[in-house]
Parts: sequence; C-alpha cells; structure tokens
Amino acid sequence: MRWSVLLFALLTVIQCLPAKLATAQPPRPNVIIIYTDDQGFGDASCLNPMAKFQTPHLDQLAKEGISFTNGHSSDAVCTPSRYGLLTGRYSWRTRLKRGVMGAEDECLITPDQSTIASMLQQQGYHTAMVGKWHLGMDFPGTDHQTRDWSQPTKNMPLDHGFDYFYGIPASLNYGVLAWFEGRHAKVPPTLFTAKKNNARHVDYRIMPPYQKTPAKTPTPQKTRPFEVAEDFIDNQCLTRFTDKAIEWMKTHQQGERKSDPFFLYLPYTSPHYPVCPLPEFHGQGECGGYGEFVIETDYHVGRVMKYLNQSGLDENTMIVFTSDNGPEKSWAGRIQEFAHYSNYIYREGKRSIYEGGHRVPFFVRWPQGIATPGRRYEQPVGQIDLLATIADVTGCERSETDGVDSISFANVLSNTKTNAERPGLINHASSGQFSITRGDWKLVLRWKRKPAELYDLGNDPSETKNLISERPDIAKLLTREATKIVLRGRTTPGPVVPNDTPYWDDLTWIPAKSYRARAN
Repeated sequence: MRWSVLLFALLTVIQCLPAKLATAQPPRPNVIIIYTDDQGFGDASCLNPMAKFQTPHLDQLAKEGISFTNGHSSDAVCTPSRYGLLTGRYSWRTRLKRGVMGAEDECLITPDQSTIASMLQQQGYHTAMVGKWHLGMDFPGTDHQTRDWSQPTKNMPLDHGFDYFYGIPASLNYGVLAWFEGRHAKVPPTLFTAKKNNARHVDYRIMPPYQKTPAKTPTPQKTRPFEVAEDFIDNQCLTRFTDKAIEWMKTHQQGERKSDPFFLYLPYTSPHYPVCPLPEFHGQGECGGYGEFVIETDYHVGRVMKYLNQSGLDENTMIVFTSDNGPEKSWAGRIQEFAHYSNYIYREGKRSIYEGGHRVPFFVRWPQGIATPGRRYEQPVGQIDLLATIADVTGCERSETDGVDSISFANVLSNTKTNAERPGLINHASSGQFSITRGDWKLVLRWKRKPAELYDLGNDPSETKNLISERPDIAKLLTREATKIVLRGRTTPGPVVPNDTPYWDDLTWIPAKSYRARAN
C-alpha cells in the first residue's frame, strides 16, 4: 500500500510538472535583416572566387549559415524591393508600377498593410529600423519655403510596425537629407546642396560646403539643389547606422523589455552611389573606390556580429543578409578596369529583368536554428518570402491577407534534405517588364513590342540561349501561372484579393478584358 501511495504521488507530480513544461516553448529568436543597396551577387567573395576584394564577414555568414544562391529581390530597383521585403506582397500590385519614389511622397505601405515589423510587434517583439527607408514620408510643409521642422514627420517607419527609427528618408540623391530619429531631425535640413564631383568614383558626393538658398547652390553636375542638414555628410551613413543599431540593441538589453525578443531592420546605403569609403579603407582591395566601399560595408556587418557574440545574443539571433537589387551600371566599367564582375556570371545589372538585376547575395545565419551550416540552397527563393519564413520561425499567426505572395522557406533552415520547388517567383524590371521563374525555367514575358524569351537557368544561368521556339510547352505553362498570380492578387492559397489599380499596359500578355473580368 505504501508503495502504491508513493507511486500515485510521484505520478501526480510528473503529470503536473510537464503540464507547465509542455507549454513552455523555446525562446523565440531575435531577427536582424541587414539590407545592402545595389550590391551584386559577385560582390561577396564567398560567391565569387575571382572577386577583387574580400568580404570576410559575409563569408562567415555563409560558412555559419545557408547561402541561398538562387535568392532574388522582388524588383530590380530600390523602393519596390523594400516594399516586397517588408510586406510579402509584390510592389507592382500597388500604384507604383515602374521606377522608385522620391524622399517625400505618400508612403507606399498603406495603413492597413501588415509588415514584418507590425506582425512581430503584435507578437511582443521590440522592433527597430536603422537606415534608409525610401518608401515615402510625409514631411511638414510642401517645400523648403513652407517647412516647419518642429512638427512631426508622418506616415513613416513608426507608423508601420517599428518602435524606434533612426535614419534617412531615401537614397542620397533625392535630398531632404538629415539624421532623423523618431519623427524629427535633430538638425533640420534647412540648407541646400547639389551633387558634387567624386574623386574616387564615377558618381557624386553629398558633403559640405552647403548653401543657404537654392539660387546660391553650385551645380557642378547640373542637377537640381535639394534640402540638407548642416551636419549631414554622406560617408558617415554606415558608421552612424551601425553605431545606432548597436546602441539600440544595448538599450533593449538593459531596458524594461529586455525579456522580449527583438527585430532590427538595418538597411545600409552602400554600395549605392555615392561611393564614399572612409579614408581608412582607401587602398584596400583591388577594385578602386567601389571595392573599398564594399569592404567598409563588410566591416560594419562584422561590428554587428561582434556585438551579438559579446552580448550573448548570438546563438538565438537569426541574421538575414541580402541586397535590394543587382549592381549599378558602373559594373561594366569595373570589368574593364579591374576584371571584377559585380554581377558574377549573370546577365546585366540593376533595373534589368535578367538575372543580374535581381539575383543577389542572400545569406541566413542562425546558430540555434540551422541544421548543418555551410550549406548552399540552389532552388529559387525571394525576399518576398521573408515575411512567411519569419512568421514560421517565430510562431506568428497570419491572416489570409498577410504576405499574399510570401512562401515560407523555414523548413530549409532545419531540414537538410528539403528541396521543395517553390511556386512561380515573379521578378520585375524598373521599366515594368515581368518574368517568372519555376525551378530551372525562367520566362521573360511578352512586353509591349518585345516577344517572350525562355531560359533554362540550370544549364544556361547567363541567359545566352533563348529556348522559346524549342519549348513552347514550358512557355505556355509559365505564362498561365504568371497570369494566375496577377489576376488572383496573390501567390499563396486563399481567396482572391484585388490589386490596387485597374489594368496597366505592362501586362501585355494578359488581355485587358480578362483583368477587368477578374476584378469584377
């Protein structure tokens, strides 16, 4: 009887304890997305054996994580790629059909649109963005004559899921340049400048002296003057952004929310023009100022990694590193002058529908969550897929209208045998042209007067042989899938959701009446 009583008591304890333990989930990972600007696939030395400079910290991310060697930005230019990354929805579904936005515009992310930041914020994450936004902000006043910088900036990162913001509104050539923290610039952009000549590259510089009026502003490159703060200098962006990112992580660790996981979005301004490496990086590498600038970028990535290691955050922090599109047009000159291929073996660069325009460095490192680090994954994935992937690894629930084009690749992180084919991945050129990739096959869709093109990327990654006449069956299947993705308003399963606009003329391969019929 005594043994029966003891056994009953022991079973009772065992039943009670695991009930608590069973509900205790592993700590949710911190998430950091480091987003470079105009960095080509060949601008990471671990991806390009012939690179004329080394990127040891990017190489470390690859060695200790997974290299997605068929990873793509959702567009071939800045604004739409950033929209796609943050929302999991293709930007061409919005009012922005081509090109990019300026610094001052109605934010492309609507108030009801979920983002990675808002999704994680709602699940208790502490969220921050440090760096370049370029999705539109509402500044006080309509021009420099009506500005009141004591008033807050609206419809900006703090309104789309971020608890903290430090950064700049857009690319440096669009102006309204100041160090914004929260909704205000500590030093308002009340002076003026224009693009100045750059001694280290073929582009321009944004640096003092600045003038008090547009009329008094020299224009050596014959560009219009724009607003700038007295203390703004282009070559300080990388240092300031990294300093602020680390400072914010330290504040998080010491603050009231230190037990909450965090999300940090860190979009750098490099190696986008102006190419302006700090003097201490001059002479490094064998690719002139551009190589020096990428080396400096890699150095700052290393600073973030070093902080994670020293602070004990490293094991359960997932770092995603990627770029918003392929390399700027100076890639061709680097081949001639330095034999460095920023686009590696891929065709063309930034703005292009071909692989060089959107196949970019794409690494994921998460010591606690990645099985067999050092792997390469060669199936297509997109930055558009990050929202669903992060939702899966953090346990966030999504509504059926969140991330409508986002397909999770979370199982690739933990399962070395996963090689599942993704549904068609749409890519998009700055001109408005479309392509769709499924496995090894890529169809560049008919656009205006240009006929369709078909490539077997498995055997011809440089897109040199158009197989449209040899495999019309493949072209037909891919055309049908691209049409379905456009007309249904989503890539994922679920109810049809509308695109934001009526038919537009870049959809050459889709009859306008078919689009209108689906919309109605």
